[in-house]
Amino acid sequence: MKKRLAVLALVLLTLQSCKGQEKELIWEENFDGNSLNMDYWSYENGDGCPDICGWGNNERQIYRPENLEIKDGLAVITAEKDGDSYFSSRINTKDKFEFQYGIIETRAKVPGGHGIWPAIWMLGDNIGEVGWPASGEIDIMEYVGRMKDTLHTTLHTPATHGDHASTKVTKIDNVEDDFHIYKVEWSKQEIVYYIDGEKVYTFSPEIKDDEHYPFRHKFYFLLNMAIGGNFGGPNVDDSIFPAKFYIDYIKVYQ
Repeated sequence: MKKRLAVLALVLLTLQSCKGQEKELIWEENFDGNSLNMDYWSYENGDGCPDICGWGNNERQIYRPENLEIKDGLAVITAEKDGDSYFSSRINTKDKFEFQYGIIETRAKVPGGHGIWPAIWMLGDNIGEVGWPASGEIDIMEYVGRMKDTLHTTLHTPATHGDHASTKVTKIDNVEDDFHIYKVEWSKQEIVYYIDGEKVYTFSPEIKDDEHYPFRHKFYFLLNMAIGGNFGGPNVDDSIFPAKFYIDYIKVYQ
């Protein structure tokens, strides 16, 4: 009898321990309805001027709200050319949803073509005070059309940023043909990336100061599709337009 009680107690402790490790869904965006939820999101419009013309990367697009559509449970960003100008859309959750640490999961489908650059990423909430790259940048997913079937998962810090950023390039055949799931596990000590359930990259520098790991404060989301620029271009194949970037959902667990 005592042995059975001991076994039962051990089982209960194990179950309680497992339950304590479960992550709680603290925020999700499923893009329901027929318009963007402005309680969560804000548009970033224009060409970045006068503060960061070309959005800091010599990009060609002008951002505007009409290039984003909420339809069938998806956010659809359309990149297009009208006359001599390129247009797209960019949104963020700054000051509306910001968080520190957790598991981020998103599902998206990227378009192809030379000159486009769709991305799901995050910036530190202190960017207005310290600037970039001191704020830190977590790129959950970037796809550069001129590098077919290669996905970038990247982190920018004061010590490693721009062309010297900490990055992992993952090859996925025919990536443009279907949706894929991107997950990031972000903690005080490391950031781990997964694509379709497979671990692809772990970032955990030995030094965890603000220079090497500026990821110990709140961050917010950004969704956009750039055109051309230092990374996306510089050449753009106009025959690819309109190009559509589909985002199914974003979920955050803690």
